[in-house]
Amino acid sequence: MTGSQRKDRKAREDTLRRHSSGIGALDDILHGGFPAGNFYLLEGEPGTGKTTLALQFLQSGLRAGEQVLYITLSESKHELEMVAASHGWAEEFPILDMAPLEEAVSNEAQYTVFHPSEVELADTITELLKKVEEVKPVRCVIDSVSELRMLARDGLRYRRQILALKRYFAGRDCTVLLLDDRTGIGHDLQLQSIAHGVVTLENLPRDFGVSRRRVIVRKMRGARFREGYHDFNILTGGIEVYPRLIASEHKADVPRTAVPSGLAELDDLLGGGIDTGTSTLLMGPAGCGKSTLAMRYVLTAAERGDFAVIYAFDETREVLLDRSKGLGIDLRPHVETGKVRVEQIDPAELSPGEFVQRVRHAAEVDNAKVVVIDSLNGLMLSMPAEKLLTIQLHELITFLNQKGLATLLTLAQQGLMGTNMVAPVDVSYLADSVILFRYFEALGEVRQAISAVKKRSGAHERTIRELSFSGGTIRVGEPLIEFDGVLTGVPKYRGAAATLEQRAKSRD
Repeated sequence: MTGSQRKDRKAREDTLRRHSSGIGALDDILHGGFPAGNFYLLEGEPGTGKTTLALQFLQSGLRAGEQVLYITLSESKHELEMVAASHGWAEEFPILDMAPLEEAVSNEAQYTVFHPSEVELADTITELLKKVEEVKPVRCVIDSVSELRMLARDGLRYRRQILALKRYFAGRDCTVLLLDDRTGIGHDLQLQSIAHGVVTLENLPRDFGVSRRRVIVRKMRGARFREGYHDFNILTGGIEVYPRLIASEHKADVPRTAVPSGLAELDDLLGGGIDTGTSTLLMGPAGCGKSTLAMRYVLTAAERGDFAVIYAFDETREVLLDRSKGLGIDLRPHVETGKVRVEQIDPAELSPGEFVQRVRHAAEVDNAKVVVIDSLNGLMLSMPAEKLLTIQLHELITFLNQKGLATLLTLAQQGLMGTNMVAPVDVSYLADSVILFRYFEALGEVRQAISAVKKRSGAHERTIRELSFSGGTIRVGEPLIEFDGVLTGVPKYRGAAATLEQRAKSRD
C-alpha cells in the first residue's frame, strides 16, 4: 500500500460515524469507538465482564440522547437492574426479558409433540423483532446467543438465523452488540465470521493474587484499531481499560538537561549527574544503598521544585519515608506539599497494564520529572511470565525517555559478595546508565563500593569509589586507587599502611 493510499484510507476511516463504547480507553483502542450501524460480537467466558461492558455501551447511548434496548435471553430483568445499580447507574432503559419463566419448568411444559426448537426459536425471534420495532433503538444488546445456538440445534439453521438478524438490524441503522459466553461445544467461529467486529474478554487466573483480565480486538472491518492485548479491571462504576503502551506514538522533542544528586562526588562519578530523558539502573546486592541513592535524587528534584513519583514494591510507604529520613533524606515535607508522591504497590493486586497506566498518568497528567521504580524485582512479580518483562519495560522506559523524564530503576542481584552476582533478569541493556554497587572486605569490615559502568548520554568516571552511610549522611569517597579487585569482594591493598589507616579514620 502506497503512502497516498494509506492517507486515503485514514481519511475514509476518520469520516466514519462511531458510537462510543462508554469506556474512553476502549474508544482509544478502537480509534473513536464502534463504527455505527454494524453487528459486533462481544465474547468471553462467564465472569469476564461482558454484561458490564454492554451496559456501559447503552449508558453512553442514553447520555447521547439515543434510544437503546437490552434483550436478555438468560439473565432476568431484575438481575440486570441489580448490576446497573451496583455501578451507580440510575438511568432507566428498555429491557426485553426473554429468560425462561417459572412455568417453563412445570411437567406440562416438558412434553410436546414438537421439538422445543421448532416452537421456541420462532417465538423468540418474533417477540424480539416486535420489541425492536416498538423501541426503534439506535443501540441494541442481545445477551446471549448461546440460547439461540441451543434453540437452533444445528449449525446451518443457527448461522442463517444470525445472518437474518444481521441484515434486519443493518436496514435500521442500529449498532448491535451480540454477547456470547462461549459455553457451546468447541470454539464457535460462525459468529466471528459473520460479525463486523469481534472483541474478546479474558480472565486469566494466577497462582497467587487477583486474576488478570485482558481484552483484545480480533477484527474490525474497514476500521483501524490498536492490536494486541490490553489489561482491564472491573471497578465500581464500570470497566477500566489500560491500553497497551506504544512508545512510538508519544515522541516529543524535549531538551536534555543534567539532574544532580546533591552529592558532588556522585555527580563527578557520573560525569555531572544523570540526564533527563534517560533511564538509570541502580544494581547490586540487597542492602547496599540502591534505594537510598534513588531517594537522594528525589529529594534534590523536589528541592528544585520538580514533581517526583516513587513506586515502592518492596517496602511500605511509612518504612520508606522513615528509613530515608534516618539518612538525612527527609521526604515528608515534600510529600505534604505534593512535590513527592509515594505509591505503595502490591504486585499480587496489580496487572502490568494498570501499573504502566499509573506511570503514564504521572508523566502526562501530573507532569512528573523524576520517576523511581523500587524495585524491578517487585515489578517482575506482577508479570504473568518473565519473557514479557523486557518487552513491557522497553516500551515504558522509551516512553518516559521521550517525555523527558529521569527514570531510576533499582534491581537487587542474588548473592552478597564476589564477582558471581546474578541478576534475576538481564535488563541492563535497557538502561542508558548503570550504577553498580558492591560489598568488599577491608580492615576486618564489610564495606561498600559504587561505580558507574555505563552512561550513554556522556562521559563518566571509570573509577570505583567507596560508599558509606553513617551519622545520618551519605558519603561517596575518593576513588579506591590503592585497591585491586574491589569487585571480587576480597581486594588486595597496594598502598601504604599509613594511608589505609588514614582512610579508615576519615571514614569514621
